[in-house]
Amino acid sequence: MILKTHFPATLLLLLVGGVPLAAQDYDPDLLGTYSIIARDATTRELGIGVQSKAFAVGNRVVDAKGGVGIIVHQAVSNPMYGVLGLELLQAGMTPQKTLSFLVQADNGGLRRQVAILDIEGRSAAWSGQDCTDWKGHHCTTEYCAQGNTLDGPQVLEAIIESMESSTGPLAERLLAALEAAQAAGGDWRGMQSAAILIVKPLAGAAGFSDRAVDIRVDDDRQPLTELRRLLDLVRSGEMIRQVNSKLIAGDLEGALELALAARDRSRENDNAWVALANVYVKMDRNQEAGEAFGRAIELNPANRVRLRRDSRYEALRQRLNMAD
Repeated sequence: MILKTHFPATLLLLLVGGVPLAAQDYDPDLLGTYSIIARDATTRELGIGVQSKAFAVGNRVVDAKGGVGIIVHQAVSNPMYGVLGLELLQAGMTPQKTLSFLVQADNGGLRRQVAILDIEGRSAAWSGQDCTDWKGHHCTTEYCAQGNTLDGPQVLEAIIESMESSTGPLAERLLAALEAAQAAGGDWRGMQSAAILIVKPLAGAAGFSDRAVDIRVDDDRQPLTELRRLLDLVRSGEMIRQVNSKLIAGDLEGALELALAARDRSRENDNAWVALANVYVKMDRNQEAGEAFGRAIELNPANRVRLRRDSRYEALRQRLNMAD
């Protein structure tokens, strides 16, 4: 079965022929971390939440394809687990067979921590004995939680408890699990970076990618706080797009409700204040429109130029009596 997949020989050599790195007293790139990969059986989304005391953890530990599967490779990360793993899943192999093949072919397998979850809810995980303690993993049909360099087993238990009890959109559930893990001790080295990725076929911009949510914090002393701010900004932007649909349909009250929600979800989002001002203008509530747009200018002074130059805001400009 493996021969039929026709993998490039260079890819296999990179995985199989790799020599484990020599031990070091200090390796700043060690991807000791904790993460959660999960699926939403209703929306058919797959996602990951991850945090680490390492720079830019989100750009190295995960490979995912909407409608297929998601693979996290951490501790001493090896991207070939993701590249080859997704090919094996698409070729029909189960997560467990895929993981077994990859680990057995890897000279550095004892230093890896890997988890795989496919769109059907099949999962597999591996925590190599040479990963830094505390290390462990736990998989179900809906998620896999895993971590190394953890403060203790209570960190993994906190992730599990959060995933088992939470509801709502997958991205918010993953972030809640990360926050629960950190509250339980997290990575004993501290915090530096975090990321959330959600994939689903055709869910990206204009349907040309599978990235429904893709946010990363590469270097911050409080990466989860910043990650929540970014997720709020994403959701605020989604609401703004819905505001425009309501306006096109002539539903002013519905548009106002969404515009207020977009503003409240991310009060620093100047676009939300512009959208709110636009709705107020269409409702002939000019004073409130002026106040909303004034706030947009405070947040981003370029909005004054935007109002003057963008023909889409002509009605708003005229109502607010702004000079050219």
